[in-house]
Amino acid sequence: MSSHYLLCLFIVLFMLFLSSNAQTCAKYSFQSHRKYTACNDLPYLNSFLHWTYDNSTGKLQIAYRHGGITSSDWVAWAINPTSTGMVGSQALVAYQKSDGTVTAYPAPVDSYQTTLQEGKLSFQVSELSATFANNEMIIYATLVLPGNSTTVNQVWQNGPLSANGAPARHSVTGDNIQSLGTLNLLSGEGTSGGNSKDKKKNIHGVLNTVGWGVMMPLGALIARYLKVFKSADPAWFYLHVGCQTSAYIIGIVGWATGLILGSESPGVEQTPHRTIGIILFCLGTLQVFALLLRPKPDHKYRLYWNIYHHSVGYLVILLSAINIFKGFDILQPEKKWKNGYIAFIVLLALKAVLLEAYTTWYVVMKRKRSESHGKMPHNAENGASRFGSRHQQV
Repeated sequence: MSSHYLLCLFIVLFMLFLSSNAQTCAKYSFQSHRKYTACNDLPYLNSFLHWTYDNSTGKLQIAYRHGGITSSDWVAWAINPTSTGMVGSQALVAYQKSDGTVTAYPAPVDSYQTTLQEGKLSFQVSELSATFANNEMIIYATLVLPGNSTTVNQVWQNGPLSANGAPARHSVTGDNIQSLGTLNLLSGEGTSGGNSKDKKKNIHGVLNTVGWGVMMPLGALIARYLKVFKSADPAWFYLHVGCQTSAYIIGIVGWATGLILGSESPGVEQTPHRTIGIILFCLGTLQVFALLLRPKPDHKYRLYWNIYHHSVGYLVILLSAINIFKGFDILQPEKKWKNGYIAFIVLLALKAVLLEAYTTWYVVMKRKRSESHGKMPHNAENGASRFGSRHQQV
């Protein structure tokens, strides 16, 4: 059993950290025979940026490619002169109209509630156009950057069109909230602004998965099934307490990283995930304090304490699993990691069923039979002695 748990724990520890990004922008050829001196494969939303930058004039020619979309989507690429986020960014927006024509226009983003309405940007824009073919939108433009900036904060995005054909609000989960970063126009080096946030999200996800989703149910299995064996007493109790305490500490650290992420993303709300996380923190804390108030086995209130402790414990395990899957939906990792955790849950459930059958129907029943037989020889022995005495007398 332990080997299976170690394997599943190993999978979970590396969850959400692996990804692959094929470098394709350098091999791309524009049908318009445009050429650019540099390009970057952007890490999210199937996007690519090609550019030519003249440091002496601050003129930047760009071609932003966004693949994997439909005619019902809009795309945007932006530079933020003041910060690394969405608010304050100067965007270039493009989408296909209902008549089949493609429109491109500038749109300053003043707040999270902005609906990408056309407006004047803080820097000069010319030669703005867009094309849409083979589920790929390409935005072309020439910008004149103020102060001959060589490093820019970029943001790229996509979303659906509303019923009236205008850009609607984009998704606030997964890649859509990670598509930002900085770009050095001279060296071509780019970093995703979401990288540091991604690390925090991954840390948050791994800690909570390991703490609440792995160690907590393992601790429950230890308490339920090891204590059946007399030879495991009191080792099972210390294993249970150690496992659950470690799970609580790891889970609290993961919960704290979630609070930090929430404070750093004021425009993003994950209400169900956050609410369940708060409930888990409260119930986990109550369990810790309940352990300090644990009555002795022969105390008259021990039965009620057991009912409370078991009920809250199983509720924590159930809510933990639900919240972990909500976390998967938010982070949107590769399917194999979600499938790996599902496999762990299924394996854990199968082990619980087998152990339940073994401990309930085999160990306990065998013990009862042994105790029953333990009395039988004594009575039989006494009967035999009496019979022997009578036989000798005869």
